[in-house]
Amino acid sequence: MAEEKESTSIPLSQAAEAVDPEDPAKSPPRPSSPTTSTRKACCAVLQSWVSRKFMTGCVVLFPVAVTFFITWWFIQFVDGFFSPLYAQLGINIFGLGFLTSLVFIFLVGIFVSSWVGSTIFWVGEWFIKKMPFVRHIYSASKQVSTAISPDQNTTAFKEVAIIRHPRIGEYAFGFITSTVVLQTDKGDEELCSVYVPTNHLYIGDIFLVNSEEIIRPNLSIREGIEIIVSGGMTMPQVIASMEPMPRKNQNIRLNRMT
Repeated sequence: MAEEKESTSIPLSQAAEAVDPEDPAKSPPRPSSPTTSTRKACCAVLQSWVSRKFMTGCVVLFPVAVTFFITWWFIQFVDGFFSPLYAQLGINIFGLGFLTSLVFIFLVGIFVSSWVGSTIFWVGEWFIKKMPFVRHIYSASKQVSTAISPDQNTTAFKEVAIIRHPRIGEYAFGFITSTVVLQTDKGDEELCSVYVPTNHLYIGDIFLVNSEEIIRPNLSIREGIEIIVSGGMTMPQVIASMEPMPRKNQNIRLNRMT
């Protein structure tokens, strides 16, 4: 009997390390092997590499997808003007309506350039400007189209300008629309009317700024419009200042107030 009790007895040091089968949570943690640690490190590195490459693919494909989607939508939109007419004739060729629209726009440009076409266009524009709600939409749309017009005589935006606004040390992009000479007791002062868009190109503020305080960058009108419409994402890394614009003879003179 004594021998059986000695054989069944367990030392306290071994009893502390024994695993309780009824409660596995109380069992001591097993030391991780070097192979398991290496495997976890390799998995973490692989996961990080896959995540970075996936995000790189998204960054590269996102502008391509947006450009393709907008271009495809534009082609379908323009094609929809004349494609129903061809469908009535039994002609179902995708892109034919788009080409017809391009030819139609070209012919309209030739017609409006003539004296008869410009007169008819002026009459139609006069009726549109008399409409209460439509005239605001038309004026905003015409402002954008006139700004990028190839006709330099009717271009609304003369130059891209950078002015100190709203405080010293901060600058704002704008467009010079006209110049005016302010006559005061201290002498004549040339002011430039600078249009600063606050909502893309439809709504903005007009500032009269001294012509000597305006920074004229080496940017075209189209580049300035792209910068504002894109929210500054197409901003070039370097902008150089050009020479001041020479004074023009068609300045508007203000009469002195008595």
